Amino acid sequence: MALDANDNHDKSILKFESMLKTDDVYFFDAEDFEEIIHHYLNSGKITLGKKAIQLGLQQHPQSTELKLLHVETLVFEDKFKEAEKLLDELQDIDYLNEEIYIQRANIQSKKDNHQEAVALLLKALEVSDSSFDIYSLLGMEYLFMDDYEQAKQSFMKCVDIDDGDYSSLYNVVYCFEFLEDFEGAIHYLNDYLDRNPYCQVAWHQLGKMYLAKEMLRESLTAFDFAIISDDGFIGAYFEKGKVLEKMGRYNEAIENYETTVKMDDPTSHAYLRIGKCHEKLGNFELAKGYFYNTVHEDPLLDKGWLAITDFYYRQEDYKKALHYVNKAINIDGENPLYWKRCAKIYTGLNNWDEADFAYKQTIELGNYELDTWLEWGNVLNSLGDFESVVQVLLQGLEFYPENAEIRYKLAGVYLKTKNIPKARKELKEAVRLDAKKKKIFQREFPEFSKVKWVIETFSESQKAKTK
Repeated sequence: MALDANDNHDKSILKFESMLKTDDVYFFDAEDFEEIIHHYLNSGKITLGKKAIQLGLQQHPQSTELKLLHVETLVFEDKFKEAEKLLDELQDIDYLNEEIYIQRANIQSKKDNHQEAVALLLKALEVSDSSFDIYSLLGMEYLFMDDYEQAKQSFMKCVDIDDGDYSSLYNVVYCFEFLEDFEGAIHYLNDYLDRNPYCQVAWHQLGKMYLAKEMLRESLTAFDFAIISDDGFIGAYFEKGKVLEKMGRYNEAIENYETTVKMDDPTSHAYLRIGKCHEKLGNFELAKGYFYNTVHEDPLLDKGWLAITDFYYRQEDYKKALHYVNKAINIDGENPLYWKRCAKIYTGLNNWDEADFAYKQTIELGNYELDTWLEWGNVLNSLGDFESVVQVLLQGLEFYPENAEIRYKLAGVYLKTKNIPKARKELKEAVRLDAKKKKIFQREFPEFSKVKWVIETFSESQKAKTK
């Protein structure tokens, strides 16, 4: 009975390793050496691969393929001069060998000369009979250059050649996403599914694109088809759960998340989503239990600690919320959102000094949201530090110069510090921007609501409105 290719491959490996152990010398044809070398390089056994190249070239010193594999190991070890010297020799013999251009491109890529790498790969395309690998390499080079349009086109060529190349399919969708061309991605995936109607990967990606467009019904249908195509596709159940959650169908979402837990080892992300669904349903004890399961499953998942924090914050149990937000900060102390949560909790505890520090950290770490400036100003106001309130609100005004609320608050604080000219200026501008929000000033600074010029400023705006 004839041996199949795998049997021959395994026998060659065993024979080669036996030769290394015994110091005997066995003869292999060049193709056998190529298979042996590819086996070791693909397995990450570089030393054995280099040994096979050495012995192969001793037995077949004229083999271009073995010399190219030698070049590949030299490039891997960043020995570019040796590699280029050998490539020059090979090109004199066989200038139409696309692998020579591919290896030259690999060298340029490793040197971060990606434009030159692209030029060499395009030359390889001109002389190649098989373009799949070259288009794949081109796609990666374009990604290095942040040229997502060209990368997309290259990976599309790979998919055209091989419909089952899911790695390239993922890369095509990634490029569409980066270009924020969700419509284009949807059109491309639907065309692909016309040819491959049972491709669970494509249905899954299509569902994600519909979700990005907030087309929830279409997204749900796509994930259903992904599951029909492969009922063991855990990712499709999880994404379907997210869509159902967005649609407010929390019990159905829980069922899908629980399916992922039953099908494989439970994940902290599944527990987290189940907990959030139960909280929305008012099942607070169940929610709390799943949040604790989340951090038990992955103690380093800061989102888990944050979920428990938010749970207790909403229950107004600020002491427990503080305990758990500190867990999140210990994992990722550079996350401004965690410090902002911390500031809100200290505010709930009326611990103004710590709230002030936490808001300062929030801003220093890059959170410049409007409510951050306003809330920090409120904390400093509670401390009676009106000069600092002014400084914070002025900083906020740099980011939101057309915001009336900041200016109403500034006007009130300037009045507190008896800086009447600036108070007049800010109040007048606030009224101009949004007269309806004068209630903010009246609510927060009632002691100044009866001041004559304040009343006149509000009255003038009313008269201007009725004209």
